[in-house]
Amino acid sequence: MPEVPWVDGILSAEQVAETAASIAAMQEPSGAVPWTVGEHTDIWNHVEAAMAMLVGGQVEAAERAYAWAPTLQRADGSWPMKIVAGEVEDERGEVNMSSYFAVGLWHHWLVRRDITFLQRYWPSVRAGLDWVVSLQLPFGGIAWSQQWVDGRPGPAEEGALLAGSSSIYQSLRAGVALADLLDDPQPEWELAGGRLGHAIREHRDLFMDKSTFSMDWYYPVLGGAVRGPDGLDGLELLAPRWDDFVVPGLGIRCVDTNPWVTGAETCELVMALDALGDQRRALTLLAEMQHLRSEEGKYWTGWVYRDATNVGEQADVNWPPEWTTYTAAAVILAVDALGETHGHATEGSGIMRGTSLAPHFSELALECGCESADLLS
Repeated sequence: MPEVPWVDGILSAEQVAETAASIAAMQEPSGAVPWTVGEHTDIWNHVEAAMAMLVGGQVEAAERAYAWAPTLQRADGSWPMKIVAGEVEDERGEVNMSSYFAVGLWHHWLVRRDITFLQRYWPSVRAGLDWVVSLQLPFGGIAWSQQWVDGRPGPAEEGALLAGSSSIYQSLRAGVALADLLDDPQPEWELAGGRLGHAIREHRDLFMDKSTFSMDWYYPVLGGAVRGPDGLDGLELLAPRWDDFVVPGLGIRCVDTNPWVTGAETCELVMALDALGDQRRALTLLAEMQHLRSEEGKYWTGWVYRDATNVGEQADVNWPPEWTTYTAAAVILAVDALGETHGHATEGSGIMRGTSLAPHFSELALECGCESADLLS
């Protein structure tokens, strides 16, 4: 088994491997990785699980997951939003989900250096990103989904999601890195990436208002569009709402109004902080969310805690009462990110830092009304 990452004093390599095995144990025979046993699969969380299994030593399971993904991709490049036991439950195409295969494939290259593997799945990545950039709105955000009517593509949604568009920014950088490696240039992705990065940095008010969700708070940093010199821009973005979302000793809230901390969001914030160079708070959060760890290395989704607004029987319980693959995956990837300086990491540990991705995109041919300006990579 390949050597797996660890972080001193938080999770050992054996514990990380156990968590990767817990994801593989929930994988369906087809290769699909659902949220939890019997639940639906979406391509974003499926790819995240594949990345985590690869890091955790479950190489065969990870590659079966990658082999499954193209089987559900449609002719226009999109993936359906929800698949249950191989059957499409929600036909809508979601842009963030349909772009993330690029990140997974680039991550596989960093860890395995298998050019044949890249060549096999590159057409799927290319089709997915082509579809995604076709739904870019004039201000630079990406329309968050497209309806399907009678088995055919229908109208796109009018609004863009900030968290999803921020993740797409990372996917476009991964896609361009793959394109450069495979000598298949994609200048339209670079143009779309410049417009998208500009929108995330300058026009966050034009995205749909999901400000009660922590993902909208940290994803502009995690996706890489808001970093700035020495991470200062990202730290400035995070500072005003830190106390709205971070619950000391437990993790971070999914929604700022609810006494519910969630493991996946906490670990994503860990990776965002790592990308900004704030390892102290990243390590603290990773350690504090370990109360969600369960038997056989599985992770509960979240914890409803007791506070002044929640004092009844619904306090101090794991909710929902299920272990989720995406939570376990986020833990493993956070360990790998921090393992580079605090233990041991794989060659894919910088995937969220973006150190191996294509350079940041130049802001050219903007359609938002701002003057075009180059962003130095």
